[in-house]
Amino acid sequence: MGANLIANYGEAVAMILFGIGFSNLLLQKNLIKKIIGLNIMDTATYLFLAEKGYIEGRLAPIVVNDIRSAEAYINPVPSGLVLTGIVVSVSVSALMLSLTIRLYRRYHTLDIDKISTLLKKDESMI
Repeated sequence: MGANLIANYGEAVAMILFGIGFSNLLLQKNLIKKIIGLNIMDTATYLFLAEKGYIEGRLAPIVVNDIRSAEAYINPVPSGLVLTGIVVSVSVSALMLSLTIRLYRRYHTLDIDKISTLLKKDESMI
């Protein structure tokens, strides 16, 4: 077990980070802390994909010195997925932060339980 863990330390770190982000997302009441938890989960996913896509001893998928064998290069798909995921993650984070600012301006708190209570009061007044 120890040798496997040492050989796959990147994947183990990714799993630990994902657990930290997931527990942060579930247990925190502050909306900013929830967004941070989601970003930690995103980062863990990108780390995991990067670890799975890298093969020791292979080159980046750029043809150099006229080597055309596929076995000489790493798979470029995980790298592309990570890059695309980062772009989407930044966009989602910006949207979540802008919605959080709107909620704070309306309810003057970032506590999700207080916002829920105030929202129910607003609905009962209608």
